[in-house]
Amino acid sequence: MPIYRLAGVTPVIHPSAYVHPTAVIIGDVHIGPRCYVGPLASLRGDFGPIHLGEGVNIQDCVVVHSFQDITVVVEDYGHIGHGATLHGCVIRTGALIGMGATIMDKAEIGERSFVGAHSFVKTGDVMPAESMILGTPAKVSRPLSEQEMEWKHSGTEAYIALAEISLESCVETSALTQAEPNRKTIQVGNKVKTKQDTVG
Repeated sequence: MPIYRLAGVTPVIHPSAYVHPTAVIIGDVHIGPRCYVGPLASLRGDFGPIHLGEGVNIQDCVVVHSFQDITVVVEDYGHIGHGATLHGCVIRTGALIGMGATIMDKAEIGERSFVGAHSFVKTGDVMPAESMILGTPAKVSRPLSEQEMEWKHSGTEAYIALAEISLESCVETSALTQAEPNRKTIQVGNKVKTKQDTVG
């Protein structure tokens, strides 16, 4: 996988974390336990450090970068959706950043908050905990319900399970020309089952 030392600084990846072979990790990047970093994600710790806590997922095509002397922090159980951009910001514990959202420099997303898909959080904005944050520019829409926060927690736990499954079994291969009999399906959290297992 593309892991690059830069100016004598080597990325740090916990052995229980999974980083997809197409993700690019450069310089001062710290990836904590049970993290998942998806295909084509880019974590560039060149201008400023990047720190991912425990159980963070950085999904496909996410970009994480910073300015000089600003550390990007994604605290434990942060959930960063496909194609999001984090630049010089702090994502507090358990927060969710929706697909295609952008969080700018010195912005902070409060614990267990949601930033909606394609929302834009301006430089320096500090968003409160347990809030739904929507729009361009993003604003607090309403408080989150316990049910919504539990739904998000379940999704993050699924990505932690996916990291484990991927470490155990994700390998490059050639495609089949047709599906085999009793083909397995992937059910994260329950490892792998066959169709027969799932229907009866």
